[in-house]
Amino acid sequence: MTWFISHYVSVVDAINYRVGRLVMYGIFVMIAILAWASISKTFFLPSLWTLEMAQFAMVAYYMLGGPYAIQMGSHVRMDLFYHAWSDHRKAYFDAFTVFFLIFFLGVLLYGAIDSAQYAVEYNERSYSSWRPYMWPIKIITVIGIVLMLLQAISEFFKDIARIHGITL
Repeated sequence: MTWFISHYVSVVDAINYRVGRLVMYGIFVMIAILAWASISKTFFLPSLWTLEMAQFAMVAYYMLGGPYAIQMGSHVRMDLFYHAWSDHRKAYFDAFTVFFLIFFLGVLLYGAIDSAQYAVEYNERSYSSWRPYMWPIKIITVIGIVLMLLQAISEFFKDIARIHGITL
């Protein structure tokens, strides 16, 4: 069982590390889109697609980069007492609180899958004047939630290992 857990942790961490490193360059995509929006509004006719495309890029950036942020420990944390605790106590606390994250992500995944299925089945389009299809961003959202759920389980295994003094 320990081999399975260590293999799971290494595979999930490797996938989310690579996806996160790739997606972090999405900030340049958003900069380019918003720069074009500013240039087109100033010198040409305003583009219809720029605002919504920037929102889609931000959703992809956030959803696919979230698991990487969890893996690196760079997510936002309410830190009133946590910083003063020992690593052992932090591991106990993290192993307990990750269940709330897993539950939340499970509910979120259920809704996201339902929404993505609807978007694919009915060719859902945005209500804006550009009217892009919604299924690509909804599928990216589902993938991001799945990766975050897998990473949360990986973090749980790492916390359990830290409690027992094992290095994964």
